[in-house]
Amino acid sequence: MTSALEKIDATTVKITVSLTEQEIKPALDHAYEHIGSTVTIPGFRKGKVPARILEQRVGKGAVIEHAINDGVPGWYGEAVEELELRPYGQPEIEVTKIPGSEEGDEGIEFVAVVEVRPEITLPAAADLVVEVAPVEVSNDDVEERLTALRQRFGTLVAVERAAEEGDFVTIDLTATIEGEQIDAVQGSSYQVGTGNMIDGLDDAVTGLTAGGSATFVGPLAAGDFAGVPADIAVTVSAVKTRELPDADDDFAQLASEFDTLDELKADLRTQAGRIKTNNQAMEAREKLVEALVAATGEFALPAKIIESEVHNHLENENRLEDDVHRAEVTERAQTALRTQILLDQLAEDLDVQVAENELVDYLVNASRQYGTDPGAFIQQIQEAGQIPGVIADVARSKATAFALRRATVKDTSGNPVDLSAIIGTLEDETASEETVEAINAE
Repeated sequence: MTSALEKIDATTVKITVSLTEQEIKPALDHAYEHIGSTVTIPGFRKGKVPARILEQRVGKGAVIEHAINDGVPGWYGEAVEELELRPYGQPEIEVTKIPGSEEGDEGIEFVAVVEVRPEITLPAAADLVVEVAPVEVSNDDVEERLTALRQRFGTLVAVERAAEEGDFVTIDLTATIEGEQIDAVQGSSYQVGTGNMIDGLDDAVTGLTAGGSATFVGPLAAGDFAGVPADIAVTVSAVKTRELPDADDDFAQLASEFDTLDELKADLRTQAGRIKTNNQAMEAREKLVEALVAATGEFALPAKIIESEVHNHLENENRLEDDVHRAEVTERAQTALRTQILLDQLAEDLDVQVAENELVDYLVNASRQYGTDPGAFIQQIQEAGQIPGVIADVARSKATAFALRRATVKDTSGNPVDLSAIIGTLEDETASEETVEAINAE
């Protein structure tokens, strides 16, 4: 098999693949075998029909078509690997020569046009400088977490006053559209100010006392009329406030394994610090991508990939004619693809490999997020042909960690930042490589 490459533009190539009669013989033999197993010809058992008889019955063209349809995906994949291409999306394939189309030539030839990853050059990870906010746990941070914990142990107490933000109200709701009742809810508890029920509800109930009523117009949140404006009547039957337990040693013993409030606060400070460190690592990853974008500047993106993603997004939202939203979605899609390309190149530059156990861990964690059985989830991913995409996602995630281990990470005050508790160390990479080699050797 021979393959020739022609560059159409920065992100599109044309591959011309030629195969000889001998090279396509296995595909033709399989085509004869498969067609023969489905055709009934008097005097012959299925699968035992001679090729010449099959050609008389179904035509040689049908056999050739079957062989090409079966063979082209594999031949295309071999050509991509041989030419060391990184395709994005599916190729447009045209068969330009079939057996017998040229006298004395029983081979085939096809052309594949496909978008590929643009060629970009990244700076060495060790040359990158990433600046992040420092991890500083204030007394306010500790008090915020302590208040949240006290709220979990708080009790609701009825009050005889108008409802205000933070109060809990017991309400009855009735929604009508053009005079017809669409929905009704009774005895529902709602915390004023959360805004998680119906737009306009907070303003309507604020200032109402028990027994008070109000009407407003707001979009329904669910059901057949979700998003449709409705006339909503709300009646408050009770107003309650949450009384918090005193922050003292007794509370510490009630709400935790600690004996004193000071011990509990110390633990809350540690928790806040851990969360801020995780957030700092996330910020470092974002700043790393920003540094790569700044270092590479603008580069061409596969246009058809962008167009397809934007079209599917707008079609799902039924907003294909919304040009303003199209521009917004297009910009987001371009940013996401640019980031993906940069991280793919980074993974390649750093020779990132994804071990089987890393892939399985990723899939198991993903299944938990969806509340799905891990085995069923992994099988679904496999059947959908999405494993290569998942491997790429894992590789990109590892690439950011690999790069940050080598980069200079400092806070806005110029102090070095140690992210090893989150992203690991260079020594971890060596240990991981040794594990992969050991697994491969078994």
